[in-house]
Amino acid sequence: MVMPALKCPYLAQLTLQQVRASAPNILNTGAVSCPIFGQFVRKISTTGLNNAASLNLSSALVNFDDIKAVHERMQERKTAENIETLSTARNKTSSPYGEIIVSTECEDLSCPFLKQTPIALRRFNHDHRTITTNRKLEKLIHPMATNINLFEYDHFFDQKIEAKKSDNSYRIFKRVQRKSGFFPQAEERKNLDDDKDSRTITVWCSNDYLGLGQHPKLKKAVINAVTLHGSGSGGTRNISGTSPLHEKLENELAHLHQKESALIFTSCYVANDTTLFTLAKSLPKCHILSDSGNHASMIQGICTSQVPKHVFRHNDIQHLEELLKKLPLHIPKIVAFETVHSMDGSICNLEAMLDVAHQYGSITFIDEVHAVGLYGHNGAGIGERDNVLHKMDIISGTLGKTFGSIGGYIAGSAKMIDFIRSYGSGFIFTTSMPPTVLASALAAIEISKSDEGRALRRKQQENVRELRSKLIDAGLPVIRAPSHIIPIHVGDAALASLLCNHLLDRYSIYIQSINYPTVERGTERLRIAPTPYHTSEMIDQLVDALKHVWQDVGLTLHDGEKQHPQYMRHHA
Repeated sequence: MVMPALKCPYLAQLTLQQVRASAPNILNTGAVSCPIFGQFVRKISTTGLNNAASLNLSSALVNFDDIKAVHERMQERKTAENIETLSTARNKTSSPYGEIIVSTECEDLSCPFLKQTPIALRRFNHDHRTITTNRKLEKLIHPMATNINLFEYDHFFDQKIEAKKSDNSYRIFKRVQRKSGFFPQAEERKNLDDDKDSRTITVWCSNDYLGLGQHPKLKKAVINAVTLHGSGSGGTRNISGTSPLHEKLENELAHLHQKESALIFTSCYVANDTTLFTLAKSLPKCHILSDSGNHASMIQGICTSQVPKHVFRHNDIQHLEELLKKLPLHIPKIVAFETVHSMDGSICNLEAMLDVAHQYGSITFIDEVHAVGLYGHNGAGIGERDNVLHKMDIISGTLGKTFGSIGGYIAGSAKMIDFIRSYGSGFIFTTSMPPTVLASALAAIEISKSDEGRALRRKQQENVRELRSKLIDAGLPVIRAPSHIIPIHVGDAALASLLCNHLLDRYSIYIQSINYPTVERGTERLRIAPTPYHTSEMIDQLVDALKHVWQDVGLTLHDGEKQHPQYMRHHA
């Protein structure tokens, strides 16, 4: 059928985007407010759109001039007083649409009828390339608005943020600019655009554990890669995003962990989440047994899979076995845990954990994020150190900590890796790693497997032992652990933040306080990570500064022989 031409002289002045954005409201309110549009809609409702003849309308009978004439006659009847009354009424609840304040963006809407309705038009600002609204002068009424109170999104966000601030768990990021060649020192930047008020600080909380992020070989690899290949990968792995560098890195990672295959992801969070979710969701009647101290990325994959979950106490092999005994042997089971815990520094009894899991028909998923590059002859982690790589089913690791770059990966059997490659949406639908990152990671693994890498690991462990011993002797409540991570228990979020700020402001020492949700409330702490490049002088300066700020905030130093217990964060 041919629809009649109804070209409104007022709506015709608007852009197509403006009309489309408010089309539902124009349709509903125009039928009530506009005499011409209302007449047309009433005819449609009685005759039906499919009966063109019964409309008895044509573009000749209902045209531009007719519509404009009706509008003009209606406006001539209104005196200045009536118009003012209408304008006042529009801002009061007497409007059938409730309190209507027409947006200043709606000045284009000159139709005297639709202007009484909750039409909110938005103009695209080409200068700033943003859609602007004047929130100070107006209240935008969205299409299809009614008398029902709408949800106050900003108010909700404000409340949630205020709750974080009130319990001192709100995080304010320190602006730290790393300076190549000065590691572990960096620059604290007060201003984004210039060096005014910047100063040199010593960083004690970096996860760049061996300082490889500033190693000359890695920098050279990045420069060469961007010169040869550009900055981006070009797409997902399936769509133009797989290069020889991707395959080389996966081969190197598989070889490092003595596995058949490996798969790289944009982060280890994505690697853990995607792998655990995909496995648990796909394996029939699968159950997951998860360590209570597992990282948020593992918990995310486990929870979203919605399979039965059994949480065992942190590194508690006996509790794990008790839970396994309750499950049928024949059903698929995944036992997921970490080797080195990021917040308490503990190291699991890896071989015992693997043996118990396999005894009851489980496969194991082992997070070696805080171990790769730091343990074992080649830096493959605790599995290599303990000579049990052959017992580990799935290993996850990161390129963003010891290897000085960004990204994550899993390593395992060729069939398992191919399964995740084919079914894991977190891998399939993500743009692949850029050539600069790949080249940097390849250089880092090469260093890790060399004598230089082994020397860096030895020096780091020496610094860890020296610092831990001096902190304990100073009476600070160190949570003792066998790894390279040195946590100091504070137990109060506000005090932990205050300690962090005092260290930075007064001593130019940066240690980030750790609070909820990274750790449980009441177990807030400072987390220290010595590197091979921290000197004995730096260690002494840190210990002395910690003693002073500790007492300044009202905390007490203890007997150096006292060992502080470990605290675990909540498992979701």
